[in-house]
Amino acid sequence: MRRTKKKSFLRHHALSIAAISILLLWIILYLHSDPGGHWGSFFGNAIADWTGVVVTVIATKYFYEIGSAESRQPTRQFGDRLQRILRNHSLSIFLVITGIGWVILYGKMDTEGKWGQVVGNIVSEWGQLLGLVWLTKKLIEDKSKESRR
Repeated sequence: MRRTKKKSFLRHHALSIAAISILLLWIILYLHSDPGGHWGSFFGNAIADWTGVVVTVIATKYFYEIGSAESRQPTRQFGDRLQRILRNHSLSIFLVITGIGWVILYGKMDTEGKWGQVVGNIVSEWGQLLGLVWLTKKLIEDKSKESRR
């Protein structure tokens, strides 16, 4: 009889922890850089990009989008029609609601300020993530495991 090892917290969440750690590194480097300089600009863009990576890794663990290869598969069926709609589109709903939050925040910021451009890039990143989720519902890419079969 084969013994199964209990998987550690780190083993279960290594990708999330690594992505969050890299995002924190970019934030720390950005805090100590000149946003008008090359490195500051790079770190600001990296924050937006890695925020998208963190959201992709974590949100696709917990949310579902019917027909999208990027989302997890649901564990059980809901009975109520509203619950089914919410479950089948929870990833899109999450991205739209949090995206609206980023847009509101961006609208209240100085776009030329240190964090204004970063938040603007995060708004763009959210649009890309939502677009990717929606595109992967209907379109395929030959030889891509993310595409629908």
